Amino acid sequence: MSQVDVLGQLSDEMKQVMDYINQHAAPISDVAEPLTYPQMRLNYQQERQFWNEGGPEMAKTLNEQIPVADGQVATRVYYPNNNPTNNCIFFIHGGGFIVGNLDTHDRVMRLIAAQSNCVVIGIDYSLSPEAKFPQAIEECVAITRYYRQHAAEYGINPQQMGYAGDSAGAYLCLATFLWQRDAGDDVSFVKGLLLYYGLYGLKDSRSMRLYGGEWDGLTPADLIYYRDMYLADETQAESPYYCLFNNDLTKNMAPCFVASCEYDPLIDDSETLYAILKDHQICCEYKMYPGTLHAFLHYSKMMPTSVTALDDGIKFFLSQLD
Repeated sequence: MSQVDVLGQLSDEMKQVMDYINQHAAPISDVAEPLTYPQMRLNYQQERQFWNEGGPEMAKTLNEQIPVADGQVATRVYYPNNNPTNNCIFFIHGGGFIVGNLDTHDRVMRLIAAQSNCVVIGIDYSLSPEAKFPQAIEECVAITRYYRQHAAEYGINPQQMGYAGDSAGAYLCLATFLWQRDAGDDVSFVKGLLLYYGLYGLKDSRSMRLYGGEWDGLTPADLIYYRDMYLADETQAESPYYCLFNNDLTKNMAPCFVASCEYDPLIDDSETLYAILKDHQICCEYKMYPGTLHAFLHYSKMMPTSVTALDDGIKFFLSQLD
């Protein structure tokens, strides 16, 4: 239970979103059995349908199945117009590693493509608990390598790329970069990481004690649940690719745009990451969006701040290009 009056301190536009969500919430079922994972994912996708309506139209969208070690992973390639730049941003969606797909974050990806004039590639990595750490990271790495190898076919520049993601997706962006860097890959092609309200490894924090509730699904118990579904065993919690603060964030890092929400239990993760990067003179920018809750990027239909936050990250990314 949150220790402060979070809902009473939200911005007017965030309150408008919460009012809409509360008015249109599905009725509580009398069935005592917990939802299956397919049902959880279907419910999440249906709830997100409204928020994905409208927004920019794309000149072309490709749905591509990309080979990975254990089969194939769906991706979606967005071309904002007939003359996009050949710069490319990979987008990795959030959802606590358990829910989310290319459709639940479709409007976010279209906004990024339209506002940046870049090609955007969404990655539909395998979800937990069926897929355990580090499978999602390995898939994101494999998909990156595939599109770099086939860059000419897709009209993209393999030397001018970046990653963007929200929540668990922000973590996966940073973990995917670190995995490639630590494998000895030349990661100079990564011109920016746009990291929106991610979790990066704190087990406890001031913000986790103050914020989080049924309104965002980020109570302490929820955070432990997501972790346990993602990891195969407790020892992996100390892996430098799960607790990213156990990795070396002090050198050979890509430029990072770190964004947070004022009333998010994960805000201390973002502030800690930014403090490390700044202290070691890593190119970085930090922005906190007042009055917002975790996942606010979804609500651009009602929240101009969501569009602003995406635009802030895009401007950072474009400023890093050669």
